[in-house]
Amino acid sequence: MSRVTVVGSVNLDLVATAPRLPVPGETVTDATFSTHPGGKGANQALAARRMGAEVRFIGCIGSDTEAIQATRLLRQARVDMSGCRTVADHPTGVALIIVGPGGENQIVVAPGANRALSPEDVLVSDDETVVCQLEIPIDAVAAAVGQAGFSILNCAPARDMPDGLLASCDVVVVNQSERDFYGSRLEMVPLVIQTLGPAGAVAMKGNTELVRVPSLKVDSVDAVGAGDAFVGALAVELASGSELPAAMRIATATGALATTRRGAQTALPTREEVLEALERT
Repeated sequence: MSRVTVVGSVNLDLVATAPRLPVPGETVTDATFSTHPGGKGANQALAARRMGAEVRFIGCIGSDTEAIQATRLLRQARVDMSGCRTVADHPTGVALIIVGPGGENQIVVAPGANRALSPEDVLVSDDETVVCQLEIPIDAVAAAVGQAGFSILNCAPARDMPDGLLASCDVVVVNQSERDFYGSRLEMVPLVIQTLGPAGAVAMKGNTELVRVPSLKVDSVDAVGAGDAFVGALAVELASGSELPAAMRIATATGALATTRRGAQTALPTREEVLEALERT
């Protein structure tokens, strides 16, 4: 069983599923409302756990009822939460999400306790595969990448960071908008993997395309958390020693299946579901 440590965010997702997404200044009615555990870090940790890895999570939550809801599925899945610190002076992070009929979404995040994560909270060893995102302070990300034996940085949401941090990552995962944000700076990264939505994913080294894999054809209802499903599965496969094409094939299938159910963590597939879907195709 592979081992993965995720250093990242925990949020409670407040989701309104609407007939269509509003334009600026517009109110759209007739939505339905639900709450789900979320946060890119927590999503990726649970995705890795459901893909069969032993997972440790490092992050921060508030001392409120939202924290209980936000971490419920992680604890049920027996993710190691010993590195998740409770801070009394910050609320648990919250994400406000609007989902349209085709699964497209708009998201606003109030980070709350995620901002309290410090480099001192991040203790990893040089034999660990570590996954980070950018919903936590950059100095905490730098501490994780600097200590890790193998590091995967999901540059989401896109934020500026030192060139040295980008260059020190073993793998960087971006979508199209994030790739556009970083531009030529990504050429200093040993391996960049770009998710392409329904078109799959592509791995690049500099300007050279190394691997391109298609996605599964599925009936998407909600794209929230699909990128996190991809990253969590990718981390598990690379940590277990899979070759890059095979790891990307598993990851793209995991991301695709995550769009067939609503919510982020509630939609994450198990390893058995992913393998069965790949066998059918």
